[in-house]
Amino acid sequence: MAGDLDYLKKQGDSLFTTRHNLLNLWQTLADNFYPERADFTTVRSLGEEFASGLMTSYPLLTRRDLGNSFGSMLRPTSKEWFKVVTDNYEKIGADAKAWLEWATRLQKRAMYDKRAMMVRATSEGDQDFATFGQCAISVEMNMREMCLLYRCWHLRDVAWAEDEVGQVGTLYRKWKPTAISLQRTFGKDNIHPKVAEAIKNKQPLKEFNVWHCLIPVDHYDGTDKNGKPFTTPFVSIYFDRTNNHEIECVGAHGIDYILPRWQTVSGSQYAYSPATVAALPDARLIQSMTRVLLEAGEKAVDPPMVAVQDMIRSDISIYAGGITWVDADYDERLGDVLRPISQNTTGIPLGVDMSQGVMRMIREAFYLDKLALPPPDARMTAYEVGHRVQEYIRQALPLFEPMEMEYNGRLCDLTFDVLQRYHAFGSPHDKPKELINTDVQFQFESPLREATERAKGQRFIESKEMLAHALDIDPGAKYVLDVNVALRDVFEGIGVPFKWTRSTEEAQALSAAEQQSMQAQDQLAQMTEGAKAAKLISEASRGQQQAAPVAVQ
Repeated sequence: MAGDLDYLKKQGDSLFTTRHNLLNLWQTLADNFYPERADFTTVRSLGEEFASGLMTSYPLLTRRDLGNSFGSMLRPTSKEWFKVVTDNYEKIGADAKAWLEWATRLQKRAMYDKRAMMVRATSEGDQDFATFGQCAISVEMNMREMCLLYRCWHLRDVAWAEDEVGQVGTLYRKWKPTAISLQRTFGKDNIHPKVAEAIKNKQPLKEFNVWHCLIPVDHYDGTDKNGKPFTTPFVSIYFDRTNNHEIECVGAHGIDYILPRWQTVSGSQYAYSPATVAALPDARLIQSMTRVLLEAGEKAVDPPMVAVQDMIRSDISIYAGGITWVDADYDERLGDVLRPISQNTTGIPLGVDMSQGVMRMIREAFYLDKLALPPPDARMTAYEVGHRVQEYIRQALPLFEPMEMEYNGRLCDLTFDVLQRYHAFGSPHDKPKELINTDVQFQFESPLREATERAKGQRFIESKEMLAHALDIDPGAKYVLDVNVALRDVFEGIGVPFKWTRSTEEAQALSAAEQQSMQAQDQLAQMTEGAKAAKLISEASRGQQQAAPVAVQ
């Protein structure tokens, strides 16, 4: 086992060492955009002032706005922002769809349980994603509370490698828990005696250097607690590096971390933020410009003074109400003994305009000009509205697509797997037969999807208009468009709950019943009209007979 730990140490040290220069880049990005996180290559002390070297907070505000928009637009708590579905969702029956809706509600309650701390972890992760193009969030079960547990980890402490298909296949994380945390997490029998000794000596907050490793099973020679080879694809190892002690070694079904990566480049397992990469030169420029403008404004308001040597008999008092004493023998015809240096302030407005231009560039780099949906305009035609929506989709796609697939998708997938692993959805045999051995997928609500579905509804309206024109030419064109299928597609797109609508069979039965009722009413009306006609004929015939003259014998 010691040899295996040596292997883990060497592999982990290699991963952390090879990305040393990347930490310098992350430190630079944090200094300019996220000073609260600027401790990649330096150690911050508690109470140290953040952003003390910056002249303007505008780059920080744009990063904050972009990071906050991820949660507010892609994970809004006020609506059902995800839905559990399958790849053949349109073909499954009502029972299967009802089970999927139930599973969606259960998973959302588990994720937003206050003990799970998902909101805290994703809020931290959103800011890391906006600044560095990636974040590291673990999803696990809190066995003490029997609930989910989400934690966002500092990118400085996490290193990973890709496998042969480009997925994260190996992960190492540094951790410095206290002695009491180790004992509560892993139990007294699994920790090193020195950890237990620290607790016994009333040092429960003493920290230890612990690593968490998630590696493929074929990279590790160890066995489970029963001495048998692991049957899972991965192995999860916690080991106390300070004491060279293995704390826990269990099988893992996958990498229980989500590592959403925004913009990747070939040859590197680490991603980049296109926002900060584009905005970094402008962020440096606006800091320098702000410093120059502040200095120019200060000189314009409080200019430097020129004084005649040996003629000033007191301290120079340039504050309000101050008095400066001058030698009485000085000849004022030679000029004022104390006078300001003339300043040329004509360049300040130009500098302000240039600074505002740089601010606009930073705002564009952080996609803040592309987050809002196109405003509606009643004067626009349906074609123009659809075109503007499509233009918005093209502009917002680079921002929302990685978030949906890499971030929200992996977050929901891993959460579902953890809940299913601990039987939160009940026995697998309780599922409807259509869902057994079927992989679930997730459908997300986002401005991008909203715009896409709005375009689908707009196409439905356009189809109606086209159909109205076609009916003027050929009345048989009304059979071309299947209105029921199109309407269900639009309803599903705009998020109408399944329980609000009737099944296809129920709708067809109601439609058939209505047609039968209408036919019966038509027959009854025809019979009524026929009876009325017969009565009128009978009355007319009787009237004619009574009006006829009687023959004389």
